[in-house]
Amino acid sequence: MSVHAAESIGAKLEKLKHEVRRFAKRVWRRETLTALLLASLKALAVVVLPFVVYVRAAVYLYLHGANPWIAILVAALITCGIVSGFVILVARRLRPVLKWAVLPVVFTWCVYAAFYLSRVNVKSEDVRAYYSSVNPILRVALSTIVLVDPDLVVTDMGRVRADYHRMRLPVNERTKHYRQPDGWVHAVDLRTRGRGAIRNRVVQLYFWSMGFSTLRHVGTADHLHVQLATR
Repeated sequence: MSVHAAESIGAKLEKLKHEVRRFAKRVWRRETLTALLLASLKALAVVVLPFVVYVRAAVYLYLHGANPWIAILVAALITCGIVSGFVILVARRLRPVLKWAVLPVVFTWCVYAAFYLSRVNVKSEDVRAYYSSVNPILRVALSTIVLVDPDLVVTDMGRVRADYHRMRLPVNERTKHYRQPDGWVHAVDLRTRGRGAIRNRVVQLYFWSMGFSTLRHVGTADHLHVQLATR
């Protein structure tokens, strides 16, 4: 074999090795990105699923006859059970932490969500004054979506007949903004102006998937109307 031929073969082998290394790097990067994506989706599911189950279970139990507070309590216990399962699957060594820290925090938040809504999430103090009259199931749903959309603003909750005259709107005798036979207000209005179409659609999809009725319409301004069915 001539020196020239040997050098040619060596160059080809070197080029082949270079191509193999490039291909291996591409495969490794693709697998790494896929693994990171799957890990991120799993982490997101672990974080989001308990909250979704909490709201959906509370709505389901309420619409099937449970007292609102009983529905919230049972849904909170179900949520704690799911969180317990996640923690146990991740690491058995975390059981003491689960017992003394994670579960009490989760349970406390589940109950707390039914009583509190930040001032920054309400249009005015007049609107916020109605918060305690809103059905607890709807309050839980509001507090939960605020966790992922902290800029959400409630523009209206409870109403009386005189409010329609003040807003120069026709009186709606069937509105869920009135106190319903069970003593609770069953509807809230959410601000949509200046928030972007996708963001508003995601919020609407959330409430719809949780079992609420939603309607995008214009009264005094463009807003998303969310209501809970009266049993």
